Amino acid sequence: MNAFTRRDFLRATGAAGMSAISGCAGLRASPSKPIGRVVVVGGGFGGATAAKYLRMWSGGAVEVVLIERNKEFVSCPTSNLVLGGSRSIGELTRGYAGLLRRGVRVIQDEATAIDPVNKRVSLRHAADIPYDRLILSPAVDLMHERIEGYDSVAQQTILNAWKAGPETVALRHQLEAMRDGGVFVIAVPRTPFRCPPGPYERACQVALYFKRTKPRSKVIILDANEDVASKASLFKAAWSELYKGTVDYQANSEIRAVDVRAMAVKTDFDTIKGDVLNVLPPMQAAAIARNAGLLSSNTHWCGVNWLSMESLEHQGIHVLGDATLSAPGMPKSGNMANNQGKLAAAAIIEIMNDRDPDPQPVIGNTCYSFVSDTEVIHVASVHAYDPDKKTLVVVPGTSGVSPARSELEGVYGWAWAQNIWSDMLD
Repeated sequence: MNAFTRRDFLRATGAAGMSAISGCAGLRASPSKPIGRVVVVGGGFGGATAAKYLRMWSGGAVEVVLIERNKEFVSCPTSNLVLGGSRSIGELTRGYAGLLRRGVRVIQDEATAIDPVNKRVSLRHAADIPYDRLILSPAVDLMHERIEGYDSVAQQTILNAWKAGPETVALRHQLEAMRDGGVFVIAVPRTPFRCPPGPYERACQVALYFKRTKPRSKVIILDANEDVASKASLFKAAWSELYKGTVDYQANSEIRAVDVRAMAVKTDFDTIKGDVLNVLPPMQAAAIARNAGLLSSNTHWCGVNWLSMESLEHQGIHVLGDATLSAPGMPKSGNMANNQGKLAAAAIIEIMNDRDPDPQPVIGNTCYSFVSDTEVIHVASVHAYDPDKKTLVVVPGTSGVSPARSELEGVYGWAWAQNIWSDMLD
């Protein structure tokens, strides 16, 4: 990390991962009734974190309702380890009991629409819920329609598994059923997309599985980008040194069509067949955000005020995580959503107490990638608010990657996962 030391990084990310706390110190004792209701849509890295910290930092003064369609949280970070065979999906699964203990009302349902004028959220199975402020952490939708032939029938066979859960397990089963000597094709969309290192980590994990059980099999990476989108030199070193002859990386290879009957994908120039196809289409903010009119002009993403994560399109709605129009140098990652959840929670508490949010928020990001079952690489950065540019910018000297893969970082990587799940949900 150049002149910015690891100690500096940990200090900075600790302070601003919690930077938003500063204004909360003056919060008075909890009133006899809540000072307002915040409805949180989405119980992932952003939404669950925001729900927890709203209750904790307000001393219970803010009523929090979390709407999440799934009964349990399943972590996308580390889910590629299920494909490699070193972890099970159960090891990545956590419940919402910790949030319930903190007084968060958790509703298992799907939010279908938002009425920004009347401040109400519509649910699929229950009555509308009114809010004083809304936090929307809806993740992304995959734009299958951008790829010819990638219809609902094809999606049953050509999986993306880009949300951890049943599809992750199903993709693992496809790999197990594949013949030795077969080909796994993974197609990477153009940036921006959710979890930039994810496809390349996945290629490593599948190559690891092949190396151990199907040594004549191959991994072909068809990347729509000009180069690996994250940790390029480290991933390429892993492919060369750990999986030489197994991984074939092809840049500038955007998928235009899929043919499920022939088990093939098509680029502008080639048709590539595979035994297992894993095609990641382009991505955009989820439908509930789009339908509420939260997208910034000429983008697929939601612009926000980085002092509070409040939408630039509708007051009273705060957007977190992968659905946001990222600030310069900011990845769409679980760690980033977690920090954005804290930033939003602190800002909302200040706003509800008629105070201004922290004028200088700072948040950090660290992303670990498992290139084998034990060796890991990481990328990290710190982002501070620039009042002139009105956005978060990377603090000079804070952006860096691992000098090399290592088993020690493997220990750090799995510990990071355990810690962030606890930070969100306990």
